[in-house]
Amino acid sequence: MTRVPFRVVLLLLVAGASTRSAAPPADWPNFRGPDGSGISAETNLPTQWSPSENIAWKTDLPGPGASSPILFSDRIYLTTYTGFRDGQGDAAALKRQLHCLNRADGKIRWSKEIPAKQPEQEKIREGHGYATSTPAADAERVYVFFGKSGVIAFDHDGKQLWQADVGDKINGWGSAASPVLYKNLVIINASVESGALIALDRATGKEIWRAPNIKESWNTPIIAKSADGRTELLVAVFQKVLSFDPDTGKPLWSCATGINWYMAPSLVAADGVVYAIGGRTGGALAVRLGGTDDITATHRLWTASKGSNVTSPVFHEGRLYWMHENNGVAYCADAKTGNILYEERLPRADQVYASPVLADGKIHYITRTGRAFVLAAKPKFELLATNEIEPRGMFNSTPAVADKRIFVRSDRALYCIEKK
Repeated sequence: MTRVPFRVVLLLLVAGASTRSAAPPADWPNFRGPDGSGISAETNLPTQWSPSENIAWKTDLPGPGASSPILFSDRIYLTTYTGFRDGQGDAAALKRQLHCLNRADGKIRWSKEIPAKQPEQEKIREGHGYATSTPAADAERVYVFFGKSGVIAFDHDGKQLWQADVGDKINGWGSAASPVLYKNLVIINASVESGALIALDRATGKEIWRAPNIKESWNTPIIAKSADGRTELLVAVFQKVLSFDPDTGKPLWSCATGINWYMAPSLVAADGVVYAIGGRTGGALAVRLGGTDDITATHRLWTASKGSNVTSPVFHEGRLYWMHENNGVAYCADAKTGNILYEERLPRADQVYASPVLADGKIHYITRTGRAFVLAAKPKFELLATNEIEPRGMFNSTPAVADKRIFVRSDRALYCIEKK
């Protein structure tokens, strides 16, 4: 029987569509899902799980990492690192890996290793590690971002196609933003490496445009449309939300946030409005898209004092939901006004670095120790379940949702949670 290349299979699956088009709706092809919102249309998901309940499979990983799993066609992709950890060992031995797993059973199909560009930093704060950026995939390629070691594209059989340099600076917190796919571009927030947004050609890795002055920004940019249909590339930086033309990198507008700290949470957008939370001092705001130059006085709709320094929000039916990274408090805010609708401390909640996902009318929060809180996605606080996976490992990764399953990753293993 003639062997059909994987890329041909993918093209048949998306017959009639361009290879530049978005992945099928059932996939989770990049950080926080198809549109970066953290929302899935999946239903019939499990509400409760434990080591002995609703765990379909578990795959031990060859090394740690904080990147999220992505799902494309019949495969799962995620990254790890080995050879050097938490300042122990020789930094020259540091390597990153991209792993391809079966979507059905979690078995590792292939792994590819990328030596770190030296000199690499000898320690990253709070154990965040060297594999924090989530991959992104389209019908032809998988893209990974490894900080100063660059952006690398592989085909779906694991062949390296190109590697692009986006800067060589380092930071004590490491590098965290994930690739964004738009038309023929891979867009990288290289705030740490070069203080820039950089757009690369998907096929070749050639730089297409570069936007400077991206300061103290660890978040993954998003693509959204203004009320009049203009497409905007949005990113939060120190003291500002910025908008760019994603085709050219031309600045469109800036808006003051009132948050005098670095920005780690990703933005969310809905109905022509972008929402931002962030900063150790806390803060949130809403900005109407579609402006020009400094739009603080004309398009900033509201500001608020509550926020999170790490976790990104989700938007659902006119409300914003998020959880504070340190104090164990879950928030719901009115998206029109910023007014807090509830502010509830969850029982035995520790640090939360993973961003929430919303599916099947429920919001899922995962703590760093693997405790999972399931809340009803409505303006009245309702805790539906508190779940544990197992008391080992560090859970910094944002879950992925597809196939009526929830995929949760720690620095030791990938878990598939499914109702049985």
